[in-house]
Amino acid sequence: MQRPSKPENEEARLATLRSLNLLDSLPEERFDRLTRLAKRLFNVPIALVSLVDDGRQWFKSSQGLSASETSREISFCGHAILGDGVFLIPDATQDDRFHDNPLVTGEPQVRFYAGCPLVVGDGHRLGTLCIVDQQPRKLDDEELELLRDLARMAEQEMVAVQLATLDPLTMISNRRGFETLAQQAISMCLRRGEVASLMYFDLDQFKPINDNFGHAEGDRVLCEFASLLTKTFRDSDVIGRIGGDEFAVLATYAVNNDLASALHRLRARVSKFNRDARRDYDITYSVGAINFDSSRHHVVGDIMNEADELMYHEKRRKRAAWENLAVAQGDQQESA
Repeated sequence: MQRPSKPENEEARLATLRSLNLLDSLPEERFDRLTRLAKRLFNVPIALVSLVDDGRQWFKSSQGLSASETSREISFCGHAILGDGVFLIPDATQDDRFHDNPLVTGEPQVRFYAGCPLVVGDGHRLGTLCIVDQQPRKLDDEELELLRDLARMAEQEMVAVQLATLDPLTMISNRRGFETLAQQAISMCLRRGEVASLMYFDLDQFKPINDNFGHAEGDRVLCEFASLLTKTFRDSDVIGRIGGDEFAVLATYAVNNDLASALHRLRARVSKFNRDARRDYDITYSVGAINFDSSRHHVVGDIMNEADELMYHEKRRKRAAWENLAVAQGDQQESA
């Protein structure tokens, strides 16, 4: 078995890694979403975000593996961070570096490994996004590019820790975090010829909730709506609070029927929440939804602006309907 050597910039690499405060931290949806997506897209039993510490590799996110860490001496990721490209082992039993590795001869019986280094800061390779199979296999050029895309998204999430792109109230992405992740997701869809759709939400009558019930209650509404979004949409979709009472969801690999179904599920879920909550107000919202069109949308901001305009068109229509209803009710009272 060949033990991985250490990079020349090991001291600076470890300093950068530890400055992120990710080691031994709790699981985070931002990373778990990526490993779930990798596991599904590549049809593998194991997908990991691995961080290579001084004497161990520690898994920030793990799908299909119960261990939280292994020794660096036996790690595949320790080898992967020594280079810039995807570290690929088609069949570990046929590789002199790994054929007698405990991870190969015992559980989890690694045969295939592909890991893309995660680069943060001044070129520091802190770990990998990797996939593992218990059967030998290969990756074609498109699959290699997809793995690199997922790794870039993981890097963005690590940078997001530094840039504070998480909304502290709702614990979903803020505007900066959403735009970064959504742009990455759209680029991936364009490369693979897949569809992406964006939904822009604005809560209706939110100001009266703050005015009549207090800002603490308004904050509770924001958190509850964010929770309803995360429960409704898929793990691989990008969800963010854009600002104030505005939210956005980017759904990837979705067709029109999927989008309509998701919006229907959200309406049903919000209606049930309102019935169960039995408050003096209901959570209601307006939404603008649009498919990404590369002929009109060059960056994620373009599609966000267009969906935002559609959302405000719906909001204006609702406001006009409420005003007409109020006038009609007033006329009825005068007649009585």
